Amino acid sequence: MTQQEPTGTQPSPPPGSLTIQDTNAEGIRVLSLAGEIDHHSGPALHQALAESDAFRPRVVLDLSLVTFMDSSGINILLAAHHTHTEAGGWLRLAAPSPAVKRTLDIIGADTVLDCHDTLSQALT
Repeated sequence: MTQQEPTGTQPSPPPGSLTIQDTNAEGIRVLSLAGEIDHHSGPALHQALAESDAFRPRVVLDLSLVTFMDSSGINILLAAHHTHTEAGGWLRLAAPSPAVKRTLDIIGADTVLDCHDTLSQALT
């Protein structure tokens, strides 16, 4: 199954919520996120990432539909990066929205996390 670039036609989740769609693209787990990543929605993302640690350590997070991410989201991503790297895999971020990209840049997480402009780039 090949993951396609987002078309932008997906409905937005309600404010303050996060949806996670789990797909597979040529053996790489793709988690497509939509909504907000904060201290309320973070546990769902943490759980989704924890499920991939041992068996599918290569993960791409499609962030194109994430409208907000606070420091708790950054901490989850950094912990998952560390865990996946230790398991012999990796965590890549794809198409961060402008708001998320700004947060990553300000904190400096973009120097640690593998960020790509598109989903296709993150998958190759």
